[in-house]
Amino acid sequence: MADAARARKIAERIKAIVAEQLEYRVKDERLGFVTVTDVRVTGDLQHATVFYTVFGSDEERANTAKALESAKGKIRSALGQLGIRLTPSIDFVADALPEGAAHLEDLLVATKARDEEIAKAAAGAVYAGEADPYRKPGESDDDDSEDDADDSEDDPEGSGDDADEPASERE
Repeated sequence: MADAARARKIAERIKAIVAEQLEYRVKDERLGFVTVTDVRVTGDLQHATVFYTVFGSDEERANTAKALESAKGKIRSALGQLGIRLTPSIDFVADALPEGAAHLEDLLVATKARDEEIAKAAAGAVYAGEADPYRKPGESDDDDSEDDADDSEDDPEGSGDDADEPASERE
């Protein structure tokens, strides 16, 4: 089991070798405008997954996938220069990055439109009660002082008269 730092270094080297092979060595007419976006290597360094994007239509993407599958052996033999005991097997996976970015962009546009609608609705709105319903320290509130006065008048046990006496003497 290789450590994570070594696996990352080998993944970067695989990414560079695959990109070079696709640019200079693979002569397939089906190969479109390919960009290698990422490479992930297993912990034992025996398998590499190469993520790629293709600029173009769905047909060009499908043709590029076929071209990469047919060139897999040539690219794997070039990975022999890595200098590790076993040459990793490779799989090519179309990266969903552009579709994910387009989806996020659509969500941002929809959110901005909803925010503008809410801002228009809030422009003429007024508060149902006070603008700030919370009490702040230092404010005088007449309601609290009236409640204290009411409490002394509503003494059901009549202990207001005996308030000066200790509790043991009242019983």
